[in-house]
Amino acid sequence: MKILHIGIIRETKDPPDRRVPLSPVQCRNLERQHAGLMVLVQPSSDRCFSDREYKAAGIAVKENLEACDVLLGVKEPEIGSLLDGKTYFFFSHTTKRQPNNRGLLQAVIEKRIRLIDYEYLIGPGRERVVAFGRWAGLVGAYNGLRAFGIRTGRFELRPAHLCHDLEDILKGLEGIDLGRTRIAITGGGRVAQGAKEILHKASVRQVSPVEYLSDTFTGPVFTRLDPWHYTVSRDERVFDFDHFVKEPEMYRNAFHPYARRTDLYIACHFWDPRSPELLTRKDLIGGRVPIRIIADISCDINGPIASTIRASTIGNPFYGYDPVSGKESDPFGKEAITVMAVDNLPGELPRNASEDFGKSLQEHVMPALTGERDSGMISRACIAEKGALTPEFAYLSDYLEGGE
Repeated sequence: MKILHIGIIRETKDPPDRRVPLSPVQCRNLERQHAGLMVLVQPSSDRCFSDREYKAAGIAVKENLEACDVLLGVKEPEIGSLLDGKTYFFFSHTTKRQPNNRGLLQAVIEKRIRLIDYEYLIGPGRERVVAFGRWAGLVGAYNGLRAFGIRTGRFELRPAHLCHDLEDILKGLEGIDLGRTRIAITGGGRVAQGAKEILHKASVRQVSPVEYLSDTFTGPVFTRLDPWHYTVSRDERVFDFDHFVKEPEMYRNAFHPYARRTDLYIACHFWDPRSPELLTRKDLIGGRVPIRIIADISCDINGPIASTIRASTIGNPFYGYDPVSGKESDPFGKEAITVMAVDNLPGELPRNASEDFGKSLQEHVMPALTGERDSGMISRACIAEKGALTPEFAYLSDYLEGGE
C-alpha cells in the first residue's frame, strides 16, 4: 500500500495566523484510522497548538516537507515556500482577482502545483463543507458589541483574543446593557448564524424584516436580511436567487429603508463585485442613516460598504471613517463611523476554530484523499493543476496575465 504523506505547513502571513487545519488529536486519529497515512507538521512558534503538543500526540514535526503528497495550510503561503508539483489546500483569495495575490497564482502555475481552494469544496446541497464562517460570525458580532460598549460607555468587553475560549466570551455578554439598539445583519449561512448566536446570548431579540421596518421596541432587537430584502431587480421581476447569483448587476440597492432604522450594522453577506453597493459615502454623510458602528465581517475593501477602506487587525480591530473626507479618522470620534473590519476573525479563537474546521475536514475531505469515496468535490475545487488553470476557473486567465 502506498503511504499518503500529508503535511501541515507553517503559516507565513504577517501578522501570523495561529489557526491550523488539523489539531494534534485529529492528526493522531487520522493516522490510526488509515494504515497508509502519515502526517508531518512543519515547526512553528505561532500556532495555537504547539510543536510539543503535536509531538506528544505522536506526530512527526519536520522542517522539510518534500516527502509529502498533500500540503494543508490555512492562509496563503509565501511564494518562496511553495514546493513544485505538490497538491496544496488553502484559502487562496484569488478568485475575485485580488491584485495582491496575482503573484501567488502565477507561481502556482509555474510550479505546476495542484491548488485546491477550501472555499470551493461544495457539498451536494451547494453548501461549503469546510469553513471558518461560524467563528468569523461569532467573533465579528462580539467585536461589534464591544465597539458599541466603548462608543456609548455603557459597558466594557475584553478583546476576544484575550478570552480563553468561546465559553469565556459568552459569559462576558451576560447582563450587558444595549438599551434600545437596533441591529441589522446582511447575509446568511454560517457567518450570520455565528453572529446570531452572539446576539441571542446578549439577550437581543430577533424580529422579522417587516417588523423591523414598521414596529417600535422597548429593548434591543435585530433582524437578518437576505439578498431579496436588501436588493431588488432592476426590471421589477420577482426575485430569483439563481438569477441574482448569475447576474447580480441586474439588481439595485434596497437596503436604505433598513439602514435608516439601524444603529449597528453587521455585514455577513457574500458580495460579488458586480452586485450593487449597500452603503455609499453619500449615504453616510450628515446623518442620512443613524448607523455609527459597522462590523464588516465580509471585509470587502472598496466594496459595497464605503467605510471599509482597509482591513483592521486583531490587535487594533477598530478604525474611524470620516464620510465627509472619505478618509480614516479617530475610531470613536463624534462624527466618525466606527469600523471593525478584521479579515482573520477566527484567529481570535484559534483553538476552537481549528478544531471545528479539522472536524469538517476529516468528515468531508479525507475520505476523498484516502480513496474511500470520491464525489468529485475536490476536482471541482481545483483552481489549477499541471501548469494551467482548470476549465471552471479559466475566467482568471486575464487576471493571471496581469489584467483586471
